[in-house]
Amino acid sequence: MLAKRIIPCLDIKNGRTVKGVNFVDLRDAGDPVELAEIYSAEGADELVFLDISATEERRKTLVNMVRSVAEKINIPFTVGGGISSVEDVEILLNNGADKVSINSSAVKNPQLINELAQKFGSQCVVVAIDAKQIKGQWIVHLVGGKVPTELNLFDWAVEVAERGAGEILFTSMDNDGTKNGFANEALAKLSELINIPIIASGGAGNVQHFVDTFKEGKADAALAASVFHFKEIEIKTLKEELRKNDIEVRL
Repeated sequence: MLAKRIIPCLDIKNGRTVKGVNFVDLRDAGDPVELAEIYSAEGADELVFLDISATEERRKTLVNMVRSVAEKINIPFTVGGGISSVEDVEILLNNGADKVSINSSAVKNPQLINELAQKFGSQCVVVAIDAKQIKGQWIVHLVGGKVPTELNLFDWAVEVAERGAGEILFTSMDNDGTKNGFANEALAKLSELINIPIIASGGAGNVQHFVDTFKEGKADAALAASVFHFKEIEIKTLKEELRKNDIEVRL
């Protein structure tokens, strides 16, 4: 059985780590390079770095900061924000990223998923999907959750997998920052539909929420931010508790 992964997420705005609730009301959570180093030392399996305003501000991800983070850690490192071309990905990989996460650009140009998978390998391509429920349907949103689309979460996830993505990072906007648990029903449905790993994001508030998303949501990895940034959950403690619940993790 493959080990489940615990992934801290650094949402970056103006060079600082920030965290909000339902994608708004952002507050400062510290220096991204310092946090990355701490998480790497504490036993995180991977790290995700999202430049959350890059798409909205129409600029590229902060390459210098990516390089600084990569120099301090020894775990796989995914970078997202403002990526819209093969050239963008080349620059990030050359500066220390192991994988890239695309979101808005994938919806606007789905062929980009195919191009990146062919050029760099599926293992390098993470497609992030931000969705929330509208009239009982999970609807995909873009530009940091600000722009609704016509896309249904499940249809889009199937297409993303078929186009060659190696992983899906699904964030429930309804659950994000609420600390009420992950969207396990939607996650379980995703895992039935596609055969690539799914990273659960949005809603982590306590250790039980991680247990539930691995058992009920069938997630392959769980991503969280504020519970780690503000020391509400220690990664080592979390992994020990997961082990006690018969969930395979790397200690």
